[in-house]
Amino acid sequence: MLGKLNCYLKRLGILLITAALIAGMAGCGFTDGGDYYILSIASTYGGSVTTPGDSEFWYAANTTVELAAESDDDHHQFVNWAGDVSNIADVYAPATNITMNDHYFITANFELDEGWYYLTIDSTYGGSVTEPGEGYFAYAANTTIDLVAEPDEHYNFVNWTGNVDTIADVDAAATNITMFDSYCITANFCLEIWDWYDLNAIRNTLAGNCILMNDLDSTTAGYKELASTTANQGKGWQPIGFVSPGNDGFTGTLDGQGYEISDLFINRPDENYVGLFGEVSVGGIVQNIGVTSITITGYNYVGGLVGYSSGTVSNSYSTGSVTGNAFVGGLLGYSFDTVSESYSTVTVNGGDTLGGLVGRNKGTVSDSYSTGSVTSVTGNNGVGGVVGWNSGNVSYSYSIGDVSGGWGVGGVAGSNFGNVGYSYSTGSVTGDKWVGGVVGDSSSGSTVSNSYSSGSVYGSIYVGGLVGQSYDCTVSNSYFTGSVTGGDHAGGLVGRNVGWNYDSTVSNCYSTGSVTGNERVGGLVGSNWHSATVSNSYSTGSVTGNNMVGGLVGQNYEGTVSNSFWDIETSGQATSDGGAGKTTAEMKDITTFSGATWDIVAVGGSGERNPAYIWNIVDDETYPFLSWQP
Repeated sequence: MLGKLNCYLKRLGILLITAALIAGMAGCGFTDGGDYYILSIASTYGGSVTTPGDSEFWYAANTTVELAAESDDDHHQFVNWAGDVSNIADVYAPATNITMNDHYFITANFELDEGWYYLTIDSTYGGSVTEPGEGYFAYAANTTIDLVAEPDEHYNFVNWTGNVDTIADVDAAATNITMFDSYCITANFCLEIWDWYDLNAIRNTLAGNCILMNDLDSTTAGYKELASTTANQGKGWQPIGFVSPGNDGFTGTLDGQGYEISDLFINRPDENYVGLFGEVSVGGIVQNIGVTSITITGYNYVGGLVGYSSGTVSNSYSTGSVTGNAFVGGLLGYSFDTVSESYSTVTVNGGDTLGGLVGRNKGTVSDSYSTGSVTSVTGNNGVGGVVGWNSGNVSYSYSIGDVSGGWGVGGVAGSNFGNVGYSYSTGSVTGDKWVGGVVGDSSSGSTVSNSYSSGSVYGSIYVGGLVGQSYDCTVSNSYFTGSVTGGDHAGGLVGRNVGWNYDSTVSNCYSTGSVTGNERVGGLVGSNWHSATVSNSYSTGSVTGNNMVGGLVGQNYEGTVSNSFWDIETSGQATSDGGAGKTTAEMKDITTFSGATWDIVAVGGSGERNPAYIWNIVDDETYPFLSWQP
C-alpha cells in the first residue's frame, strides 16, 4: 500500500484499538472518573514518536509523560503536535511533555524540507514497478528518477497515468521522471487476449485492463471447452460478471482493437445477466469490438455484448440472434450509462422491453443504429428498433429493421419517458396499441424532436407515423413520409396528442404520408385532447376513415390548433377539426405560411438550405420542409 495510505490506516487502527481499550477499561473499573487515562499516539509520514512510541498507553491521573518525536531522515522535519494538545507543554517542540488529566489522542506531524517532493507510485493488476518500487518516496527538486515497470506473464504494459507531464515517455515501460513537484503516478498493465482461455481469464481480474490481440472464432483454442454448443453441459459460454449474487461486474477496460469474437453460443433460458459480459459495472469500459455470428438465449437482461451495463460501450457491434424474456437487446439488454458509435444487425426475439440495440436505456445512446428485426413473440410492450424502453436520451440514431410487438411499439423507441432527437426509422412497425414510426408511446414530459420516419405503421389504436401516443410530451421539428394503417386515433404524425398533467405539444412538424383508420383519423393528428396543442404544422397525405375524419385533425377535444394547414386536394378531405384547408398551390406559396408567422424563408432548388430558419421552401414549387432534414 502507499505510504500516505499506510499513515491513515495506522491512525485509524490506533483510534479503533483505543476505543476498544477504553470500553474494556470501563468494564474493569477504569473510567473517566477513575485513576487512569489512555494516551494514543500516532505520526505522519516522515518521522515517528520515539518516546513513549507510536501506540496506546495508559497512565495514572496527573502523570506527566515525556514526548520525543524524530524525523526519519535529513529531508523531513518535525512540524507540531496535533489533536488533544491542551496539556502539551509546547506543541511546536519535538521534545516536550503532556500531563494526563483525560483520554488524549495526539499526532506528531512531519513535512518535507523546502526543495523536496513526494513521488507516489502504484500499479494496476498484471504487473509491478520494480524501479524504484511502489509506495511513497521523497526526492530533491530537479532529481531525475528511473522508472521500470514489468508485466506479469500474459500481461502487457500499457502506459503511465497520473501526474505524467515530466515523464520522458508515458508509453515506455522503462523511462524516467523529473521532480518539479509532488507527483502520483500509476503503471497500467493489461491482459493480452489471444484465445478463449485468455478471454475466460477476464473473470479473474474484473477490475483489470484487457486487450484483444486477434480475432476469436470456433477454430481458436478453448472454443470447444468454453463457448461451443457442448461447453458447460450445453449452456455454452458463462457470461463474465454477475453470474451469481456477490459476484461483481466488470469494472476494467476491454479494448477490442477492432477485432471480432465470433460464434459465441449461450443457452441459459432460465438465467439473468446474459451476454459475453453478464454485467459491466460503473467505471467499466468495453470498446472497439465486434461479437459476430452469435446465438444467445437468456431470461432477463440479455444482450449480444452485455446483459446489464452501468459502464460505457463504444464503437462496438453485434450480429446473429438474441432471445430472452425481458430487457433484451441486440447489443445490450439494459444500459444505465453510455452507448455510442455502435450498431447491431442482430435478430431480437422476446417478451417485454426489447430493442434492436438496447432493451432498456436509462443513460445515453448516440450515433448508433440497428438493422435487425425486433419481435415480441408474446406481443407485450416496450418494443423498439433501437431501444425498447427509453428513460434516458437517444440521439443521432436510427433503425431500418422491422419491429413488431403489442403495446408501445416504435421504430426507434417503443416506450419513451426521456428524449429522442435527430433519429429516424425506415422499417415497418406493427403493434396493437401505442404504435409509432419513431416512438410508440411518449409520456411524462418526454420529447421527440428533429426526427422522422418513412416506413409503414400498422396498429389497432393510437397509431401515428411518428408517435403513436404523445401524452404530456413535446413533439417538434419532425416529419413522416410513409403510410399509417390503424383503427381508432390514427394520425399521419401522432395518433393521439393528449395533455393531462402537462401541456402536450406538436409544433413545426408535417406529414405527407397516407392515413387509413376507423374513427378519429387525421392527416397530422388523429385526436387532440385536453391541454394539447398543434401549431405551425401541416399535412398533405390522403386521409380515409369512417367517423371523425379530418384533413389535419380527426377530433379536437378541448385542445388548440393554430397556424396549421392541410392540402384539401391531396388529402381528399375538405374539413378538419382544426386548422385551415388550402389548395396545393396555396400550400406551396410562402405567403400562406409567412402570413401565419412561421419561421420560414424561400431558398433555391438543388438541395439548398438556410439553417437560420426552422422552415425552408422553394416558393411555388415545394411544400415547406425543415431546414435540418436530409
